[in-house]
Amino acid sequence: MAKARILSVDDEAANLALIDAILTPLGYEVVGVANGKDALETVAKTRIDLILLDVMLPTVDGFEICTSLKSDELYRKIPVILITSLNAKEDRIRGIAAGAEDFISKPFNHLEVIARIEMLLKVRGLDLQVENAYANMRELTSFSKQLIHGYDPLDFDFSAHVAKLTSRLLVPESASIKPPKEIVISFKDRETANNLVYRRQGADVIGTKFSSSLLHGFFPRGKPPIGFLNTLELEEPSWRPFKKTLTQTGVEVSNLVYYHDEDFTVIAVGYPDDATSHNAAVVDNLVLLIMFLNSLSRQVRETEAAFIYTINALSRAAEVNDEDTGNHILRVGEYAAVIAESLGSPKPFVEAIRVQAPMHDVGKIHTSPAILKKPAPLTPAEAAIMKEHPMHGARILGDHPRLALARNIALSHHERWDGSGYPQGLKGEQIPMEGRIVTLADQYDALRNKRVYKPPFDHSTACSILLEGDGRTEPKHFDPKVLSAFRNSSNKFDGIFHQLGDF
Repeated sequence: MAKARILSVDDEAANLALIDAILTPLGYEVVGVANGKDALETVAKTRIDLILLDVMLPTVDGFEICTSLKSDELYRKIPVILITSLNAKEDRIRGIAAGAEDFISKPFNHLEVIARIEMLLKVRGLDLQVENAYANMRELTSFSKQLIHGYDPLDFDFSAHVAKLTSRLLVPESASIKPPKEIVISFKDRETANNLVYRRQGADVIGTKFSSSLLHGFFPRGKPPIGFLNTLELEEPSWRPFKKTLTQTGVEVSNLVYYHDEDFTVIAVGYPDDATSHNAAVVDNLVLLIMFLNSLSRQVRETEAAFIYTINALSRAAEVNDEDTGNHILRVGEYAAVIAESLGSPKPFVEAIRVQAPMHDVGKIHTSPAILKKPAPLTPAEAAIMKEHPMHGARILGDHPRLALARNIALSHHERWDGSGYPQGLKGEQIPMEGRIVTLADQYDALRNKRVYKPPFDHSTACSILLEGDGRTEPKHFDPKVLSAFRNSSNKFDGIFHQLGDF
C-alpha cells in the first residue's frame, strides 16, 4: 500500500523540519510548503491524504485555505488539522466553520500530533472504502445493465462477453475506481481452451495468449473460490506456487483478486492499493452474471434446437404422402430467408421464417395420399379437398405465439397478390408478408421439381416463368416487392437448390 502523503503548511522552516522529523521515521511521506498559494498548487498536482495547516500564514491565512479546499468537490474530503497558537473560542468556531476536522495548539506535543493524524487517516481510509464500495456498486449496476440490454440467448458469444468483462475491469467508467494493471483469464468456450493476459495499452485493452498448461493444477487446494490477496500474503508458503505460476504468464504479481473454479479462472492483478473484499465482490458478481447468462443461453439454445427438430419432424411427416421429398421443405425455408433478407427484414424475422416456413404444407397430413400422388388431373371435388390443406395446417399449428408465423404461412401461402388464390381469396396487403414470401419460394421450388403435369425446369426457366409468366404462373400473382427481392437475389436460389437437392 502506498505511504500516506501529508502536506505540512507553515511559514517557519523550523516547524516544517520538526513535522518532517516526527512523521518520516513513521513511514509517512511529508511534503512541506511555506505559504497558502504553494499549498493549493500542491493539492492540485499530487495526491494528498492529510493536511497539517498553520493558521497564521502570510497573504492567505489557514482559515481561507481550508475554506477554499472544503468548497471544492475534489478536495473537500482531505482531512485538515489546523495548527494554531490562537486559543480563543471565536477562532475555534471560525475553524469549524471553515471545515477543519481537528485542531492542535502550539506548542504541540509530537505524540498528540501522531495520534490525531493516525485517527484521521483511519477515518479517511474507512471513508474511502465506503466511497469505493459505492463506486463499485454503481459500476457493477451499469455494466450489468449493459450486458442484459439487448441480451439474445440464441446469439450469446461467451468469449466476447469475457473480453467485455476484462475491458470494464481494466478501464472502469467511474474515475474514482482504481483498476488493476492486468487480468489473467482461463476458460473453455465450446471445448476450446482460452488462456489470455489482458493489459491496458493507452485507451485499448489487448489480450495476449499463453500456454494452457501453465494454469493446470496451479490453484492451491482448500482455498475459497473467490478472494483477494495482497503482496505480503502472496509470500506465504501455500501461495508461493500460485505466485510462481502467475509470474510465468508474464504478469507482475501484486495485490490481486481471484475467482477460480473448474471452468473459469479470473485473476485481476496489480491493484494500486491493497485489494479488498469490495474488489473481490465486483469480480465475483460480474463473473457470476456472465456465467448465468451463458448457462441460460445454453439452455435456451437447447430448447430452440428441440423446437426446430420438432418443426422439421412435423414438416417431414406432412411430406411423407406427397410427391415432394423432405428436402423440399428445407429449401423453401432457405429461399424464404433469402427473400426476407433481400427485403431488408430484421434478423429475427429472417431466422424465424427460415425455421417456420418448412411447415407451410403441414395440413397435407389430412389430405388423402391418393389425391396427393394422383398422376392424372384432379377432379373438381378432389381439387376442393386439396385446397383445404391450408386451413388444416392452421388448425394443426394452433394459436401459440411461438408458432404464429408458421400458422400465417400455412394459411396464406396459396393466396395471390391479385386475389385469385385460396383458401380466403385475400388480395394485396391483406396477405401477411410471410405468406407473400413463401408463396414465391414454394412456387420456385415447384418449378424446379418434376410434377405429374410438368418436367423439372432449370434455374433460368424457373426465373423466367416467375418474372415474366407462362400463362399458368404470372407476375401479378406475387407482391411486386417480393418479386423484386427475388430478382435481386435469384442467383442464390440455384445454389440452395443444388446444395439441398434430392440427388
